Amino acid sequence: MRYLAESFALGVLRRGRPVEQFLGPAGSPEHPGIHYVEVRPAKTHYEIFLHNLEDVGHDSFADLVEFPPLDPDDEEEEFGRLVATRDDPLVALAAAEDATGAVRGRWVNAGVVQDEYRDYVMAGRPPNSSPDGHPWPMPPARS
Repeated sequence: MRYLAESFALGVLRRGRPVEQFLGPAGSPEHPGIHYVEVRPAKTHYEIFLHNLEDVGHDSFADLVEFPPLDPDDEEEEFGRLVATRDDPLVALAAAEDATGAVRGRWVNAGVVQDEYRDYVMAGRPPNSSPDGHPWPMPPARS
């Protein structure tokens, strides 16, 4: 089973390991990209990072940590944009979902997001839904 039940995702975070979620395509047709969100435990809190990357992968190259940032001029994008911090793992997951449109029940262990990306590539980079038919998360509207 690829996706973590909420209780397992919380257990992973409490053990000091991150969870991630592939959010699908980003950018534009002229400058295609992908994005994913990561909830990462820190010493006293949990950090939520949004990664916006150029879509430079293919079926045999899916190491997302090697992908360049979608906006190379934004130094903050080099290792992901910190979008929030929270003191509690459940509240951190909710904050990540609120900030990025991530969906409860689609969190994976660190590194598995690369498998999600590979599935996306193998399915022809579907623009509207994941290869298993779930619509891509919609980021919340900015005011």
